Amino acid sequence: MKNSNAPVVILDRDGTIVVDRQYLGDPEGLEFLPGAVAGLRKLHAMGCKLIIITNQSGIGRGLLTREQVKRVNSGLEMMMQTIGAPVADTYFCPHAPDANCACRKPGTELLLRAASDYEFDPSTAIVIGDKQSDIELGKRVAAKTIFILGDKATQSEGHGSDVAVHNLQEAAQWIAAQIKLTASAAV
Repeated sequence: MKNSNAPVVILDRDGTIVVDRQYLGDPEGLEFLPGAVAGLRKLHAMGCKLIIITNQSGIGRGLLTREQVKRVNSGLEMMMQTIGAPVADTYFCPHAPDANCACRKPGTELLLRAASDYEFDPSTAIVIGDKQSDIELGKRVAAKTIFILGDKATQSEGHGSDVAVHNLQEAAQWIAAQIKLTASAAV
């Protein structure tokens, strides 16, 4: 059931949607994390616009080419289309951490570009990721944040996120509950 109140969801790629394979340059290495397929499908069914923002420092470090990263991103977009959870767009930072660029998370340049491209208020988005930089990105634009614990069950603090969950399926359930709360408060 599509919902006009459904937020834009900003997703990290590695460690959030797919297994983090450290400098993945071949789409054959893409593998959904447990709970990712169900969570992505639920987010799409709720009407959420899905946008991926990912740091890809392998380019800046000389370990990957832009073309390799674009092929991996395209491969993931095709996988998500196949499961019924299409991606609106994917944005990536190609710089090494020491480049001090504005586009590397937690820098906000890519999220602000997405907000301009898709005409949404960044503060109404929900940012989901498995790293402190993902949570900090969300906090910098006053968005809600969800920390993906994965198998790090002992890291329950969630880096100051609004909520910490184990996977995207739990994240989608939390978002669904927030949408319900907002809808019932508006009645």
